[in-house]
Amino acid sequence: MRQRAGYVLAFLLVVAALSGGVWRYAFVKGLDQLAARGQADLALAGDRLVGQLQRYRDLAVMLADHPSVAAELSGIGVTRSTDLLLEVADKSAALDVLIVDAQGRVAASAIGAEPADLAQQRYIKRALRGALGWGHGPGAPLTRRAFFHAAPVFDPSGRVQGAVVVMTDLNGIDYNWRGTNPPAFFTDAAGEVYISNRSEILFWQRPEDSPGLIPPKGTAPEFSAQYIGGHEIWKLGWGPYLPQEGLHLTQALPVIGLTGEVLLNVAQTRQFALAQAAAVAALCLAFGSLLFLAAERRRALTQANVQLEARVAERTAALRDTNAQLRREAAEREEAQAALRRAQDDLVQAGKLSALGQMSAGISHELNQPLMAIRSFAENAVQFMDRGAPDRATENLTRISDMARRMGRIIQNLRAFARQENRPDERVELRAVLQSALDLTANHIADAGVELIYDPAGNGPLWVRGGEVRLGQVFVNLITNAVDAMSDSDLKVLRISVTDGDALTVNFRDTGPGIEMPDKVFDPFYTTKPAGDTGGMGLGLSISYGIVQSFGGQIKGSNCEGSGALFSVTLERAAEQVKQAEVA
Repeated sequence: MRQRAGYVLAFLLVVAALSGGVWRYAFVKGLDQLAARGQADLALAGDRLVGQLQRYRDLAVMLADHPSVAAELSGIGVTRSTDLLLEVADKSAALDVLIVDAQGRVAASAIGAEPADLAQQRYIKRALRGALGWGHGPGAPLTRRAFFHAAPVFDPSGRVQGAVVVMTDLNGIDYNWRGTNPPAFFTDAAGEVYISNRSEILFWQRPEDSPGLIPPKGTAPEFSAQYIGGHEIWKLGWGPYLPQEGLHLTQALPVIGLTGEVLLNVAQTRQFALAQAAAVAALCLAFGSLLFLAAERRRALTQANVQLEARVAERTAALRDTNAQLRREAAEREEAQAALRRAQDDLVQAGKLSALGQMSAGISHELNQPLMAIRSFAENAVQFMDRGAPDRATENLTRISDMARRMGRIIQNLRAFARQENRPDERVELRAVLQSALDLTANHIADAGVELIYDPAGNGPLWVRGGEVRLGQVFVNLITNAVDAMSDSDLKVLRISVTDGDALTVNFRDTGPGIEMPDKVFDPFYTTKPAGDTGGMGLGLSISYGIVQSFGGQIKGSNCEGSGALFSVTLERAAEQVKQAEVA
């Protein structure tokens, strides 16, 4: 009897341990699933909040370019700007819209608030430095919870002359969320609850170096935290609209400077784990009872063991076959992925070769200009030799040699492109490349009757990142396009200027009809030239765009006031030159 009692007690302990293990495993797995759903809900709530707030950021950015704002900061049109701000606030449901001058003082307000000094606000400082600013805090005297977006206002010279601030009432943002599940709230860097679908925990704060939240006033309610399977569980007594035991999840929202947090009720998960553990315990107890009753029937137990071993062997064989099939499928999938990668590489190379075919007209045009120059220099050299001027003939032959080397570099770039080779960026002198382009296009400019006004902005060297041939190709293409665009204009003036500021910019301005579709001017095959004109395939500007982008620069096209088009090429300064300047 003692031996049997010992067996029964040991069996019960094993069942208890197994049931506890099943409960913990099921509970942790349930928490994993609950956490996955909670992260999705939290991400959706965060995206919803960011989307609602960014509408007001976009409003501040668009309003910063309004002429009335610039007039207000210039000291004129105060009444009109106030009316504009009030109309914008009414239509956008913004709490207030402010115009702030360069010293951080309020110059105009939609609601006519008293002038205030906002220079110490972080979002104002950021906006006055030329960046978008944002922040949150009380919007006294209108609300305790407001979100601010500040956009800089630039004068025509590019300097910041003030900012536009859009104030958003957060009471209207989370009003429609009240009572929705699961409970969610958003805390700032100080751990204060600033937005929530449970109004009872607004302005609660997180204790220093500890989890949970405490109210700003009064006694802190009951709270404890524990970690199960890597999940943080809060046990709290914060009222009937919050779970007594909740899974705490967080997600950072750096776009608005807040952290999204959610509490998911784990009661159902715990009950489900308990049900699974109880089922396992019941099965084990039932199995033990059967074993106890069949103890005297050893033969039947032996047969049952034999049958059980046979089933295990069958299941093992089935599992072995399944594993073998999975390995075969995995091998086939790897082979398919490798074939897909090879096909993608072949497609990229085919696309490059196709692009070379499409650019053939533009390439022949770029090679034809140096060939014509070589022919002209050669003819002049013969005449100089006949006249007994060998020095002038040598000078022309030297230019012919330079043109040949430049053509060689163009062909080398094309071969590198076809072979997927990348030539490293060179350190070239901007004015020299631009002057070379002007030399190549001088006859074309003169034949078209165009007046050239060139402002090189000084005489010192300007070193930029780029390739001499590729950058010269961009300048030649822009000059040729500008001359062709003025073919039917009464006034034909091409202005080329170099701006030596924080960035080096070359501007090409013509007096032609302008750009019909500025947003498509750099698209491949977009052209306004009739069929048969040089470069009429619409590839020149597309190629130029890619070349400038490869140098780390930018190229933009826009229409001028009145008539004409303006193309600006902005290039990075050469790193080596910058270092030399710093040493000097």
